[in-house]
Amino acid sequence: MMGLLNSVRADYLLYVGTYTGEKSKGIYALRMDKQGKLTPLGLVAETPSPSFLAIHPNKKYLYAVNEKDNGMVTAFAIDAKTARLTQLNEQPSHGDGPCHVSLDKSGKTVMVANYNSGSIAAYPVQRDGRLGEAATKIQHQGSGGDPRRQKGPHAHFITADPANRYALVCDLGLDKVLIYRLDPTKASLTANDPPFGVLKSASGPRHLAFHPQAPFVYVNNEMNSTMTVFKWDKTRGALEELQTVSTLAGEAKGNSTAEIEIHPSGKFVYVSNRGHDSIACYSIDPKSGRVSFIEHQSSGGKTPRNFAIDPKGEFLISENQGSNSVVVFRIDPSTGKLSPTGERADVASPVCVKFLSVK
Repeated sequence: MMGLLNSVRADYLLYVGTYTGEKSKGIYALRMDKQGKLTPLGLVAETPSPSFLAIHPNKKYLYAVNEKDNGMVTAFAIDAKTARLTQLNEQPSHGDGPCHVSLDKSGKTVMVANYNSGSIAAYPVQRDGRLGEAATKIQHQGSGGDPRRQKGPHAHFITADPANRYALVCDLGLDKVLIYRLDPTKASLTANDPPFGVLKSASGPRHLAFHPQAPFVYVNNEMNSTMTVFKWDKTRGALEELQTVSTLAGEAKGNSTAEIEIHPSGKFVYVSNRGHDSIACYSIDPKSGRVSFIEHQSSGGKTPRNFAIDPKGEFLISENQGSNSVVVFRIDPSTGKLSPTGERADVASPVCVKFLSVK
């Protein structure tokens, strides 16, 4: 293992966040070459339940949430030659169960969503990659349509819009995508007017993705296995619903969606189904933003949590939490369809994967 770490040669490093326990101890790394072949590099940072990761735009730093009660967010320095991560510092997440972390487009602010407590926080990034104390702490209020799952707020995802003027937050407990004005120079988030976009009652919005070229936003709804398309007004910071479709062909008892990603071309959008254990693929109409179903592809394992598409749009990497596997699919650039390459790697309780391009 040390020999591999000391001689990494790859088109990409893949950093995998996990739920820690008997078999997993933190963040793991894989190398991936231009043919999609995986080489496991083992544990590169020991840290408790780093369930979601984010890589700084300068590729020098990685940030992880530690998903537990009284959660933390941890900063690491990346050694791209060896894949090792060196912890820089950590800050409290100012909530319970932090489940998502992201950076603004300039890399000046790290943002965290706390699921259990339904709160968010934003931190200034210092010159050396360390996290300053939280400059923004916001507690969401309210409930949703399902008294079992939505007694209170559950912030699940936070990201900056492409223009870096707003931050959008999926709150599964409120059936809303909350909208904040973002000032990355101050790590400041303030309520926008309008303050949110609304989903159908008991939908449970989980994650979202901005279209790379057009003014559209795509939200996967965990609880009712749907995807909602919104028109995005980048001037006002407003969402207008255009379409909602099922992520299933029929009934799938116990299914829930997990992740949503748009192909770099903007032609296709993908959603993972846990229970149905599939990746749903849709084409996107470039003018209307509306979607049309293409296919379901087996995720190659159980409970596909997060997945990611490489920057060139050639491969999709699925993390099967329930079967402890990372599986590679090739993407057809004309149809968007997925085909398993046969490449897979064993990683215990994988939750999130992030690509890092390396020379």
